[in-house]
Amino acid sequence: MKTKAKIFLWILVDIVLINLAVYGAYWLRFDGIIESRYLQHYRESFVIITVIKLAVFYYAGIYKSLWRYASIRELVLIAMSSFVANAVMLTYVFMAQKFMPRGIYIIAFMLDMAFIGGSRLLYRIFRRYIKGQGNIFAFTANGKKRVLIIGAGDAGATIIRELRNHSELNSVPVAIIDDNRNKVKRRINGVPVMGTREHIQKVVERKAVDEIIIAIPSASKKEISAMIEECKKTHCKLKIVPGVYELINESVTINTIRDVQIEDLLGREPVKVNLEEISSYLTDKVVLVTGGGGSIGSELCRQIAGFKPAKLLILDIYENNAYDIQNELLKKYPELELHAIIASIRDKTRLDKIFNQYRPHIVFHAAAHKHVPLMENNPTEALKNNVFGTLNVVECAHQYKAKKFVLISSDKAVNPTNIMGATKRVAEMIVQAYSRRSKTEYVAVRFGNVLGSNGSVIPLFKKQIIEGGPVTVTHPEIIRYFMTIPEAVQLVIQAGAMAKGGEIFVLDMGEPVKIADLARDLIRLSGLEPDLDIEIKFTGLRPGEKMYEELLMAEEGLTDTKHKKIFIGKPIFIDFKILHRQLERLQGIIVNEDEDLNAFMETLVPTYTRVG
Repeated sequence: MKTKAKIFLWILVDIVLINLAVYGAYWLRFDGIIESRYLQHYRESFVIITVIKLAVFYYAGIYKSLWRYASIRELVLIAMSSFVANAVMLTYVFMAQKFMPRGIYIIAFMLDMAFIGGSRLLYRIFRRYIKGQGNIFAFTANGKKRVLIIGAGDAGATIIRELRNHSELNSVPVAIIDDNRNKVKRRINGVPVMGTREHIQKVVERKAVDEIIIAIPSASKKEISAMIEECKKTHCKLKIVPGVYELINESVTINTIRDVQIEDLLGREPVKVNLEEISSYLTDKVVLVTGGGGSIGSELCRQIAGFKPAKLLILDIYENNAYDIQNELLKKYPELELHAIIASIRDKTRLDKIFNQYRPHIVFHAAAHKHVPLMENNPTEALKNNVFGTLNVVECAHQYKAKKFVLISSDKAVNPTNIMGATKRVAEMIVQAYSRRSKTEYVAVRFGNVLGSNGSVIPLFKKQIIEGGPVTVTHPEIIRYFMTIPEAVQLVIQAGAMAKGGEIFVLDMGEPVKIADLARDLIRLSGLEPDLDIEIKFTGLRPGEKMYEELLMAEEGLTDTKHKKIFIGKPIFIDFKILHRQLERLQGIIVNEDEDLNAFMETLVPTYTRVG
């Protein structure tokens, strides 16, 4: 039925109910025997009274509500509208001098609420009945996906209503779990609270649950991680309502529910940074991000844009990446002066022109080749980009007097066993050497793997799971440190604020994670069983690959900072002249190919030991 026709039908129904309420008020007030003079007053006034109440209901928005989704809000709306309507009716009757007993107004108000609200409730029940949703007084699960909700609070109650209101989801809540024992054996919106966290497995089996939704936005990351660990034993598909720090001012709706992600299993609280300290060095400054279209670079641009720089320069060799982040930021920050620059860090002449034109105050250097196996097969490309590309940007920052230069480094630079790690260590050495001869504050920030970055294991595993497996892991005991892209970038920006020159900042990555366990978790989070639905296949360590990564070299030591997740490696003296001669020789080896490249790299980086 069309909207206008529905509104017209509801108005006709309400005309009957409004007058029934007034007549009923008379009948109750006078015990069924109504004096003729009051009836005469009513007959003279019923048209005006009806119009008054309909007008109030209309302007209150009662006829705009979708009553099949009605909730407490709509009931409150009816109560308030009925009160106002009867107050206006009282005013009219007083001015027209058609007096009624005072009790009539009170009873009519109560009957209005009962009749108007009751008619909408009957409409909802009737709709459910004709839609074939089973028992009209209970929400049954025939042929539907059976859902267990963890959390008997406001979010859980909202999710129950949302599932009921959206039949297209084909899901029905069948049970609730909550750690508050006072709520156990009670019901929320008709759904029973059947136990606490330790009862999850039993409830899943008893109620034949297909999917679990964790609906506790206020829970800490550690608590969420513990709940997920318990849920993983059930083999159910897992979903979650994001935490309050993710929702910000948004309310909980069915659209806010997302799949449980591997980040939820890390159990770390959100990173907190000193916004005042950060804004003081980024606001109204010209900021350059090399590799600005990549995973880390693009997130750097997103977060820097929020601090209102004078200009944000996105430098990348890949135009598609730069184009995407440019469009995203211009849409979100229309006042931002943004320049997407297509250039290679290998091209010193081009970099000179860019630095001369824009004179950046702050440089974040994220451009690098990072794939270990690819760089093992293409070592000269790794050196050209990661070493000499870095040298070009470092020299330009010095020449054009940038205030700060922040190198995005890697845990693979510590005691490197592959050419990629060795090149990142040389990049750190360049930064440390220049910090002693330049007014620019050069620092490096070192961290491990970031979840979801281009080429990382998470997207690869997800793709392999979608394809039905196998999920490939190089070794059953291999471990890595992990951090989310946004929290890694927040700490990079915070470290930049702390920079004095020459430091290697080391980020606290939490506890290392076994890659095999990561693969199993991702398979379970997809509602499948490892080695039953999806095979895990061990392929052997790749050339240059370590069993574990380190974040600090032994000789560096470790110093706390005022931020509990950021540490400083003690600066190591790097003689600039010696390093410069070694880099010139390395350049010659690349061009002439007259010497063993790996042998020379072991001389240049004493901690480098090639594996594989």
